[in-house]
Amino acid sequence: MKVVGLTTQQEVFVGSKKRAFRINEFLIIQDEKQGELMGEVVETSSYNRYIPLNINDGMIDSSVIESLNAIGYNIDDETIHIAKVRLLNEAQYPVETASDVRSPRFHEVKDIMVKTKPKDGLVMGIIKSTDEMIHDMEEDLVDIAPIFDDGHIRAQNEIPFIFDIKSMHQYPHIGIFGGSGSGKSFGMRVLLEEVMKLKIPAVVLDPHFEMDFATIADYFKEEDKVNFSDRFKCLQIGHDVGVKFNDLNTSDLKNLLDASGKLSDAMSNAVDILHKRKDSYQSFHDRLKMLLEAQDLGSIQKIDRQITSAESNNERERWKICKELFEDFDKTCPSSSVRGIMWRLTRLYNDGVFSNDINEITDGLNLGKLMVIQGNVRLLQVFSTYLLNNIYHRRRDFKDAQYKNTTADYFPPFIIATDEAHNFAPKGYDSPSKSILKEISQEGRKYGVFLLLATQRPTLLDETITAQLNTKLVFRTVRSSDIQTIKEETDITQEEGKRLPYLKSGDAFISSAIMGRTFSIRIRAASTTSPHTINPFDELSNRREEDNFKILNLIKDKLPITEMNMYDIVKEIEEDSDNDINFDVDQLKAQLENLVNEGIIVKRKTAFTTSYENIEDK
Repeated sequence: MKVVGLTTQQEVFVGSKKRAFRINEFLIIQDEKQGELMGEVVETSSYNRYIPLNINDGMIDSSVIESLNAIGYNIDDETIHIAKVRLLNEAQYPVETASDVRSPRFHEVKDIMVKTKPKDGLVMGIIKSTDEMIHDMEEDLVDIAPIFDDGHIRAQNEIPFIFDIKSMHQYPHIGIFGGSGSGKSFGMRVLLEEVMKLKIPAVVLDPHFEMDFATIADYFKEEDKVNFSDRFKCLQIGHDVGVKFNDLNTSDLKNLLDASGKLSDAMSNAVDILHKRKDSYQSFHDRLKMLLEAQDLGSIQKIDRQITSAESNNERERWKICKELFEDFDKTCPSSSVRGIMWRLTRLYNDGVFSNDINEITDGLNLGKLMVIQGNVRLLQVFSTYLLNNIYHRRRDFKDAQYKNTTADYFPPFIIATDEAHNFAPKGYDSPSKSILKEISQEGRKYGVFLLLATQRPTLLDETITAQLNTKLVFRTVRSSDIQTIKEETDITQEEGKRLPYLKSGDAFISSAIMGRTFSIRIRAASTTSPHTINPFDELSNRREEDNFKILNLIKDKLPITEMNMYDIVKEIEEDSDNDINFDVDQLKAQLENLVNEGIIVKRKTAFTTSYENIEDK
């Protein structure tokens, strides 16, 4: 391998007639005057006698052709491989043409590619095109990142990519970008598995009900399987967790109501006036309801008539409270605002938001577990507004107390992870969850709170938050607007940007201030699988087989069935199942026709009737 053509202090061309070059592989240029210079292949081409070297204004110019001839390459008869190499560090002078080029050894790239030990970092996968450098690799880096390729597991043949999570204290927050089917959710799963291995507390907002780590991947050997069942817990909003209304302050309540439906200024002011410290749901709800009933009457005189005509002491006392509320709050709390608050409060109650508390989440975080919070996007937006504010300020209060030399309950550092992050922190408009995520993105580093945000649409994610993501994991992305956003927010080169729409599922670029550069990586095989891995068309086929099997079991000892005895068969089926199964004649006939079409039974016509029979009886 030789340097060919016109060189600069940043880029050179390398030619070879023996080996083809690979994108992102590292090469060492042996410049006699400047010593050994390391570079990365950013563009490759191969030429032979049938392809002109200057076709379509390619990357090869006349200086490269002349240089190849001068060095002894026969461009008319041989296949020539050319690579554009960008130096990792700018050279002092332009590189000398005809300098020898070789592949580096592991110890020469270790400081660039391996920033921490596997036991201290997140083993995310392998660095692509590094298989020629692994021969002197240290023992603890071997066979730690198995790769799932072409439908099967293969051993790690490259240098592992290990993310130095401790460096997030200086360079916080991770963004995962990629389109549907790119491997984005798979990459997030691998990251969270690594977080669990290190017993780092984390909260995961899971709108797709897929971040369940209970199912162990079946493609691993028994001795290689990892069980995470004691390191995570899935909790559903409204069933397992919720908001304890008595613990809400007025600000928290307004955030929740705002997440349920945008609060107007008048509604916000009404909540400030009507909500009292330590209110229960019932006491606040009753206060709103009684004020609204009084406002519907519209005057003190009408309320007095209700008090006078009351049929019981309880009813009389209730209308007296309505009168007091009307006198105190009618002018400051318009009925339309009270009605709007009432509607939002009832909606939250019906969703089960007030049916529980967050103690199980905080207890799990204190034990170093991964707490997966499941619900639809709207419910997660509502609940996360309260949850993240609560746990973030617990951690912040503890750290502030340390700085002030005062006492406060310990709360651990933790990670907040979410898919569909643009729904929680949208660009261009405010949402309740956006404000707390924005605050954490800007200040969380000081308190040990970090974000792991995944989205298919980085363009729709709040720009302030995107700018704070010091590490960005970029999978296949097709939309030009998203590619442009990624280019603006990372150091991905022009050539790498062109490759984004064509990346294989599971391949990604990782641009990190921690690593100091962009690497092309492949995510390792996940130890667990999503509960949604079954192909929907296989699901349909399996369900048809199950249904056919059930029907066949009901009728197999009753065959042959004819149109003459079909009514009696329906009655027998109902009696055999204690009336749990109800068929009419038309439904049974439709099921029999389906079994005939599937080739499970046969249909025979006679002069008098149609008979459905076992295949063996035909």
